[in-house]
Amino acid sequence: MARRLLIVVQEALFFTTHRLPVGRAMRQRGWAVHVAAPDDSAIAASLAAEGFTFHPIPLIRSRQNPLAELRLLLVLFGLCLRLRPDLLHLVSVKPVVWGGVAARLLALPAVVHAITGLGYVFIRTAKKAPGLSGTKTDLLRRLVEGLYRLALAHGNSVTIFQNPDDLVVFEQRRLVSQDRTAMIRGCGVDMQVFAAQPEPAIDAEHPPVVMFPARLLGDKGVREFVAAAEQLRAAGVTARFVLIGRRDPDNKTDIGEAQLQAWIDSGAVEYWGFSEDMPATLARAHVIVMPSYREGLPRGLIEAAAIGRAIVTTDAPGCREVVRHEGNGLLVPVGDGVAVAAAIRRLLEDSVLRQRLAARGRAIAEEEFSVEHFVDASLNAYDRVLRMQGASL
Repeated sequence: MARRLLIVVQEALFFTTHRLPVGRAMRQRGWAVHVAAPDDSAIAASLAAEGFTFHPIPLIRSRQNPLAELRLLLVLFGLCLRLRPDLLHLVSVKPVVWGGVAARLLALPAVVHAITGLGYVFIRTAKKAPGLSGTKTDLLRRLVEGLYRLALAHGNSVTIFQNPDDLVVFEQRRLVSQDRTAMIRGCGVDMQVFAAQPEPAIDAEHPPVVMFPARLLGDKGVREFVAAAEQLRAAGVTARFVLIGRRDPDNKTDIGEAQLQAWIDSGAVEYWGFSEDMPATLARAHVIVMPSYREGLPRGLIEAAAIGRAIVTTDAPGCREVVRHEGNGLLVPVGDGVAVAAAIRRLLEDSVLRQRLAARGRAIAEEEFSVEHFVDASLNAYDRVLRMQGASL
């Protein structure tokens, strides 16, 4: 019988965009690959066509309802009990926490945890004013830390981090043992799919396009992007400011439909919706902007670099792993719409700088963030825990 790999993710789409190459690599090695995520019939059908088995789970990412969390834990426990996976890969907060608890209760043989970012409670704690200890956010963070500590203590496990800042946080708070960690920066991008493309010509009828390609969340910096657009338009800068992405009502920092419509109606930005062809969409831009508050390691910035576009992002964990100031983009302080505007204007007015940064971005993407590198590193993490139990790929 084929050995079984179970990958648990917070969203089915996240598996197809971020983990599919790893699943394919394991299937090619003779493993039976199972994927657990919130129900998505279209993606479940596409995965079945490729030979994967899909399992719907009742995961709602940004709600903290105790009964819903208990239900998720019981479903994951039952799934792991039935499958008895030889290797369990848990990706992001709730899969790591509740899947990790289930793995310990069932004494599963090998577990890989993937920390893809610290999430809302850590971002909010970092941004709160001094003297607010004891707030609801602090209490929630302490609870999450305790659950992480429990889940990550599996005796045969490896915890993957995407940037050194997140690793330091977990080590300082004693959530994970240093000898059970690994660093894999990002989830890799196919450099042939995201091939370098020249930026579009700029003329009187075709002004430059400044693009925000991310979920429409406050923590992604969408408000700072819109503020920068408003400031630059008021200053007479000619450009199209475009939002690409979807809302995420389950996220506490989702901007809301009314706010999005107000921005569109004001003429500050255009909204092109969610793109299913990001290479073609990114190729329409001249500058990519994502002033996020904190990331694991944002795939959108890797994709922008691979296409060959200059980037404006924040000097924040995850973002600065992809963008080097004056190397392939410009870094600005977190939460500073004025600085975002100044950086955008500088790139719009200096085409030589913009294209130099774009070319360097492509080189960095090829050198450090290819999908092949990501798959190899992921399989090495798998092999590490399998060797601990006397198995191998």
